[in-house]
Formats: sequence, structure tokens, C-alpha cells
Amino acid sequence: MSTPDTINKPDTIKLDQFLKWVGLVQTGGEAKLLIQSGEVKVNGAVELRRGRQLVTGDRVSAMGETLTVRLTPPQR
Repeated sequence: MSTPDTINKPDTIKLDQFLKWVGLVQTGGEAKLLIQSGEVKVNGAVELRRGRQLVTGDRVSAMGETLTVRLTPPQR
């Protein structure tokens, strides 16, 4: 799966938004179900909060993939 190298967002992004951005799910509802089913890990631990704030360097594992969060503030 092709995913963007860097997300142009401020310092944090919510877990459900990240899953949508990288294309692991298509909708917020899909993200919610995936997270609540216990199938998403952040930094090796199961994460059940879809609003979990991710920062650069966090590692998210879901659906057989592990991705590292890289955020950069948008250019003005």
C-alpha cells in the first residue's frame, strides 16, 4: 500500500484521522470499528481510543502494516 511519507498537520493527529489519511480505512466509522475491536496498536500497545493524539515518531500497527507517524506543520 502506498502511503504519504509526511502528513502536513500541526503537532498532533487523532488516531482515527491517521488511519483514514494513510488509507487503511475509508471512513471514520470504519476507523472506529477497527480501533474498538482492539486491532490497532500504538507503540506496541492496543489502543481503544479513536481520539488518541499521535505525534511524530509514534508507530501505528493495523491490518498487517506498521506505520511511523511523521507530521510537519503546513507551510504558510
